[in-house]
Amino acid sequence: MNNIKAILFDLDNTILDRTSTFNNFINSFLKTYFDHFEMKQEIFDRIIYLDQDGYKDKQELFSELLEELPWELKPLKTELLDFYSTEYVKNAVLMEHAREIVQHLRKKYKTGLITNGKTVIQYGKIDQLEIRNDFDLIIVSEEAGIKKPDPKIFELALRKLELSPEQCIFIGDHPVNDIEGAAKIGMKTIWMKVNQPWKDGLTAKPLHSIERLNELYELI
Repeated sequence: MNNIKAILFDLDNTILDRTSTFNNFINSFLKTYFDHFEMKQEIFDRIIYLDQDGYKDKQELFSELLEELPWELKPLKTELLDFYSTEYVKNAVLMEHAREIVQHLRKKYKTGLITNGKTVIQYGKIDQLEIRNDFDLIIVSEEAGIKKPDPKIFELALRKLELSPEQCIFIGDHPVNDIEGAAKIGMKTIWMKVNQPWKDGLTAKPLHSIERLNELYELI
């Protein structure tokens, strides 16, 4: 690890506990729109399924929910998107040990975030969690005009940090977007095992696989 100069992270389900954040959002959604309905668990489970761990486009998600759910008074999709933008951000939750590990690593390395998503949502969560100043670099795909696993987004981070791929470790939960994407340009990687299974046929070989961020204390 002597040549490593920077530790870069994915955001959702790596630094941010996306599962808990979205679950909290759904509870707020149900209280607001389905307080009249007794079978809330069925709606909760259906939203989880349709959301695809956050990889479903939200325009599409809310179109499906408007068609499927037992609304008392059906709102406009624009209202639901606005509600999501506000309430999802408001319910942001950090992964256990996230802030401590980033601050620990920052004593020795540069730190960065590279995240796919809408600029207003991703920065909203970052600011809600008060972690913006814990990173030397933050890249959000919508703002950058490129998204993981496109190598250009990782190359952008390298240019901004003035580092080579061999000097960086990328940590993320998605086997393709994070691990394969970063590995293809020569970054070392650590896979955060959360909800996304490893994909057959991937060539990336992570240095380590972890289930909790505090495992990094012994690895880096």
